[in-house]
Amino acid sequence: MRVKNRLSVLVLLMCCALFACQCSQLETASTRERILFNEDWKFYKYESVEQADSLIYDIRPAIGEVMDNKDADSRPTAPVQMETKQIVLKPWVLPTANKFIKDDANKHRRPHGNPGSDFAFVQADFDDSSWERVDLPQDWAIKGPFQVGWNSEVGGGMGRLPCNGVAWYRKKFLVPQSDHGKSIFLDIDGAMSYAMVWLNGSLIGGWPYGYNSWRLDLSDYLRFGEENQLAIRVDNPNHSARWYSGGGIYRNVWLTKTNKIHVGQWGTYITTSQVSEEKANVHVEVTIDNDLLENVSVACVTEIYPVDCNKQEVVPIGLLLQKVKIKGKQSATIKESVIIDHPQLWNPLPKGEAHLYQAITTVMQNGKILDVYETNFGIRKIEFDADTGVLINGEYIKLKGVNQHHDLGALGAAFNSRAAERQLEILRDMGCNAIRMAHNPPAPELLDLADRMGFVVIDEIFDSWEKKKTPHDFHLIFPEWSEPDARSFIRRDRNHPSVIIWSFGNEVGEQYDGKKGAKVGKRLYDILKEEDPSRPTITAMNFAKPYMELPAVADFIGLNYQGEGIRQDTFFNGVDRIRTKPQYDAFHQEFPNKVIISTETASAFSSRGVYLFPVTSKTSSYVRNGIGGDTNRQQVSSYELYAVDFGSSADKVFKSLETHPFVAGEFVWTGFDYLGEPTPYYLSRSCYSGIIDLAGFKKDRYYLYQAHWRDNYPMVHILPHWDWPDRVGKITPVHVFTSGDEVELFFNDKSLGKKKKKKYEYRLRWDNIIYEPGEIKAVAYKNGKVWAEERMKTTGEAAQLMAEVDRKVIKADGKDLAFISVKVCDKNDLLKVNALHRISFSMEGPGEIVATDNGDPTDMESFASTSRKAFSGRCLVVVKGIKGQEGTMVVKAESDGLKPARIIVRTEK
Repeated sequence: MRVKNRLSVLVLLMCCALFACQCSQLETASTRERILFNEDWKFYKYESVEQADSLIYDIRPAIGEVMDNKDADSRPTAPVQMETKQIVLKPWVLPTANKFIKDDANKHRRPHGNPGSDFAFVQADFDDSSWERVDLPQDWAIKGPFQVGWNSEVGGGMGRLPCNGVAWYRKKFLVPQSDHGKSIFLDIDGAMSYAMVWLNGSLIGGWPYGYNSWRLDLSDYLRFGEENQLAIRVDNPNHSARWYSGGGIYRNVWLTKTNKIHVGQWGTYITTSQVSEEKANVHVEVTIDNDLLENVSVACVTEIYPVDCNKQEVVPIGLLLQKVKIKGKQSATIKESVIIDHPQLWNPLPKGEAHLYQAITTVMQNGKILDVYETNFGIRKIEFDADTGVLINGEYIKLKGVNQHHDLGALGAAFNSRAAERQLEILRDMGCNAIRMAHNPPAPELLDLADRMGFVVIDEIFDSWEKKKTPHDFHLIFPEWSEPDARSFIRRDRNHPSVIIWSFGNEVGEQYDGKKGAKVGKRLYDILKEEDPSRPTITAMNFAKPYMELPAVADFIGLNYQGEGIRQDTFFNGVDRIRTKPQYDAFHQEFPNKVIISTETASAFSSRGVYLFPVTSKTSSYVRNGIGGDTNRQQVSSYELYAVDFGSSADKVFKSLETHPFVAGEFVWTGFDYLGEPTPYYLSRSCYSGIIDLAGFKKDRYYLYQAHWRDNYPMVHILPHWDWPDRVGKITPVHVFTSGDEVELFFNDKSLGKKKKKKYEYRLRWDNIIYEPGEIKAVAYKNGKVWAEERMKTTGEAAQLMAEVDRKVIKADGKDLAFISVKVCDKNDLLKVNALHRISFSMEGPGEIVATDNGDPTDMESFASTSRKAFSGRCLVVVKGIKGQEGTMVVKAESDGLKPARIIVRTEK
């Protein structure tokens, strides 16, 4: 690669050689350390909110009658006005936000005093030996127990798990005397929620929004060379979300040490322009903080490498050496650009050549290196066109996306990189190329995975603004925190090449408020554009129409379900709910220069392996008892023709998008089932809308999307199963999904005829098949040639368990996971789809069982249980190794009367 800049190549290379940190002769003044701070915390949770201490962030409105199972598209309502009658800690916490507030007049001053300093839990001499020892990330609620019934404290909306409550975390740690004079920060990637932090008895700050990452400066409160006591209070209110939030410090925590002069928090901003295969212009902004009282002069240089290269063997791409003066307790930003010849471009799926670069920024003063800061980024050219959609590096990319909530099924909200990677791998194989983060900032590691794997991302910040959806949601803190939350969200994530659009609202109540609501949106829009003018913005709207004010605010139009129309079936005549005719054309006509994206589509329902009769003849149907639903079993049919009242089947969505080619693509609700929001059966624990169930098992709908999204991948899929002893002689429709264009169906080797897919037809239906035991076979053709084949046979008696693992070797770090799928089979290895056998799991060797699951939304057995019933013949067990211990883990699955299964997993350092 050849460097171009205002200096000659020779001079620039000399600068690079002089200032590169890995080969520099300069004296290093003990530069940046970033220490994972997850291990060996003490944890205590109050048994009830009533028993909790009075160290509250702020008062909250009383909870009146709450309808847990209200429609997801219910209109948000105005906040309840409150009057504070007790001491609250908000004034001491608000100054944490100051770095993310633009106008100095709006910044917060810390009051005098030190509330909570006399509380036992913040004192160093408090005896916490009886508290639970935990490692982070932790979700205090995921092991349960589940709360059942309509009168449970936590209802179906938040997953029936005890995620609400108040808890404390304590950790003792030593900072050596040699660190005196440094800036030392506590970085928390996510704590749910209203986190407040005391160090050595002093309240130093906090952050109420549970999904954002944040930093506290510990420097003035530390005792160098002595033991320090850290205490963190978290408070997660009930009725604070419409889905499972998890509880506790559920993402990574870091201790960051720097010199007083250093690159600021998320202090680099890298953009690209004039990108082609021949060259790219890379623009780098670096913000340097001066934590000293006096003014300083420093020099800064940034070098760029391909991420996967050996830096000892590659000549870096260097930017100009910059010098800057920084006032005491202030910051300064420098800007520079460099042209890279023949760049390695970041390409999304399906191409998936997601090349990354790393910028290494070095800050120097008087011959000493003060700080070295690394930033990963990608070089790509993104264009948006209102008529054609998204182009990345000159190639048209149809967005084949899904929405994802933040929980990881049986692992809960506690982030685990391998669990998230597994989800993305399953989605990628389906043909998915895009993720919408619903409806909050994700763990930063999830965006790292998206960068590496080639997914594009809509990154989202808020589910509500001033108006509330639940009594204790974000609306309570919106006035003070919406600006710092929005700015910090952008600064953290803006260097990720996977992020192509910012979303600053999902189905907000301000859709209904005309100019007043649009004014709220415009303020947020302006903040996002100030922080990152390089990316477009969007809000997801399920109510606002083209003639209303809010759609004009954002750069793009985001529609939730409106493209296909909402509640257009005559069944909904007269109901007092949102009813909307298909809106794609109307929005395109009103906003001809704005890209339209279907930010939520479908919200189709199904329970894996459950098929209910009769089967609707419609392309898309609502669910009621006897119409795709079974109230007694609380299950929804897997014929994949049924959806939430305001939604549509996948088939209907496909047609709507194909007949409106100007729509840039879709984000299906949802990729995976998630905890909470179990429409239509709120006595359950988890939702039914996923294409993949909570355990990670594929529903039939997975193959419908795969057939449509990967039209060059040979596949054919038959449903339902063919084990129906109670349906002999009864009509049992057979449906076939295929990426081919024609299918011939056979029953016991007798042809039932060929059917060819018509335009806007996405499944082939044989709706009058009379069930008899035997074999159903589908042979798919494409362009007249055999394309794929699948068989479905009637099985014998259950005889054995069979198991397979996603990876046979994992890291012995106590974090890496192996996911073992177990199925009940007959003697011929055929899956018994109706099997409900209880399966017990055990392990030998240096590891442990983390969780089990089966994907059944109604299963209220603890995820920590090592015994679980199969659901539709399948069960999952998740295992991990013990940190530092290599060896062989032997996992055994057993069930009465069945031959057991055995899986071996190797752990390696």
